[in-house]
Amino acid sequence: MNETHFSPHAPALPGEPIPFLLHFFRHYTGWCALVVLLEIGSSASGILTPYAIGQIVGGVTDAINVREQIFTAVAFPLGLYIVLNLSEVLFSRASASCRIVVAPRLRAQVTSELYAWLQHHSHRFLSNNFAGALASRISETSTSVNMTLWTLVFDFLPIVVTLTVSVALLWYASIPLALFTLVWALLFLSISYQLARRCRPLAHKSAEARSITIGKVVDAVTNLASVRLFAMLGFERDYLKNFLNNEITAARRWLWSNERILWFQYSLALILKVGTLLFALWLWQRDRISVADFVMSISLSLLIINEVRNISRRFIDLFEYIGNITNGVYTIVREHEITDSPGAKPLQVTQGCIELRDVTFSYVPGSPVFENLNLRIEGGQRVGLVGYSGSGKSTLLNLILRLYDPQQGSILIDGQDIRNITQQSLHAQISLIPQDPGLFHRTLLENIRYGRPDANQEEIELAARGADAHEFIERMPSQYESLVGERGVKLSGGQRQRISIARVIVKNAPILIMDEATSSLDSVTEQAIQNSLNTLMQNKTVIVVAHRLSTIAHLDRILVFSHGRIIEDGSHAELLAANGAYTQLWTRQTNGFLVE
Repeated sequence: MNETHFSPHAPALPGEPIPFLLHFFRHYTGWCALVVLLEIGSSASGILTPYAIGQIVGGVTDAINVREQIFTAVAFPLGLYIVLNLSEVLFSRASASCRIVVAPRLRAQVTSELYAWLQHHSHRFLSNNFAGALASRISETSTSVNMTLWTLVFDFLPIVVTLTVSVALLWYASIPLALFTLVWALLFLSISYQLARRCRPLAHKSAEARSITIGKVVDAVTNLASVRLFAMLGFERDYLKNFLNNEITAARRWLWSNERILWFQYSLALILKVGTLLFALWLWQRDRISVADFVMSISLSLLIINEVRNISRRFIDLFEYIGNITNGVYTIVREHEITDSPGAKPLQVTQGCIELRDVTFSYVPGSPVFENLNLRIEGGQRVGLVGYSGSGKSTLLNLILRLYDPQQGSILIDGQDIRNITQQSLHAQISLIPQDPGLFHRTLLENIRYGRPDANQEEIELAARGADAHEFIERMPSQYESLVGERGVKLSGGQRQRISIARVIVKNAPILIMDEATSSLDSVTEQAIQNSLNTLMQNKTVIVVAHRLSTIAHLDRILVFSHGRIIEDGSHAELLAANGAYTQLWTRQTNGFLVE
């Protein structure tokens, strides 16, 4: 089977929030530099405007007795005022245009790389986390990376430029006034930063509570049919209410802390407004500043207040974004449990021989499922696995598929230890028909073709016929273009299983694993596709897990599992003749199924 042309490797993502941010920012260094220059130009133009206004007022004051020459007196500051306003518009719109180009690409890149990293997490990790919560973390993280960049560039950078230019202008007008403004600004920003920093844990908890709630909602919606059938609508609302209350409590704590910060900021802004006006009046009274400088200083103080008030709120937003990024990074960008070893090579299947050597494995330390298990399945052999639930059948499949690694021992395919081959090539050489087929909310054609994306329409239909699916597909409104719904909800259990079988027929890998593959099929349908399954099994190594013993009676070999051990091994006839555990299972089954 040919591997797809997409890269199967996980991207190199830093596991800490700040390096994680820089990892993405460095891809847009040129764009960021351009935006920075444009924002500096825009901010400088805006902050120099009060200087031009002050000069115009000064010119008007000087020419108060010769009004016919007023435009001559204010020609330069008036021209400067027009140029500054025009420049502010042009610079700001050019900067915004750059953001339009970069922002969607940045968010898409973060989403893509986080999803690629998530793909390589182990089966254990994915089983222990809500799919909805993980998707929410990816979305929040990608959005927050984007917003962090633009908050720094569009909010923090302008205030730095504003304060720098303002202090310089005020220094030119009055050193005491400049010092007063500078001390106020530094005090304001430093205290705002410390207060916002103290809010960061609360923002983190609020984001975490929100993510958990989303995960619970997605889980409940996914199982809404079960909720209805068990008459548990009210129970689920009450169950969700507990998480919503936790989210409300966490959000209120965070918002109240924000409100306290805003009270401080507005109070300090009031001090600057009144203080600057009184100080400027006192200086003008003593003839220490001119009318033009008086007007400029008042205008600058109002401008600084608006800018700094915005930036102080942005401190809060920034820490929220950092909190979201921290949540996402620490949840998703964790070390992968199952990884390709350095120098791992593609699996080369020549015969399909599977061998377990002294394998010891446990899901939980101290509770081994297998201890020193040895098993050899020859290439081309068809093997059935039987035994009651918990005996180790599914665990054996999980280990062969390398969803888990054994604590001791090794698993080989044609003499190649699967820990020394790439997972991509391992899974490319194995076809799996699970008990619960995972279908995508895509068309029937796309779901069947998933086994081999380059398969043509004729091959798809041939596989569907082989899985006894073509007939019901033809009856659907859009036939092969019909959407199957989330996880195939629009199809019956038997129909989903037949699509899963068709997908495997298309894939045509040399090793076939069937985990209760016909459990969702009625006897008539099973009989209809049994010949196709037998054809599919030809020239393949086949492992079949079944509770319906009739489906494995014709296989070459049957392994009987009990408490993680193989207690019997032989053909159906041999095992019946031995009159052991298999015989007891055979005689105790009801309607072809094992009775627990």
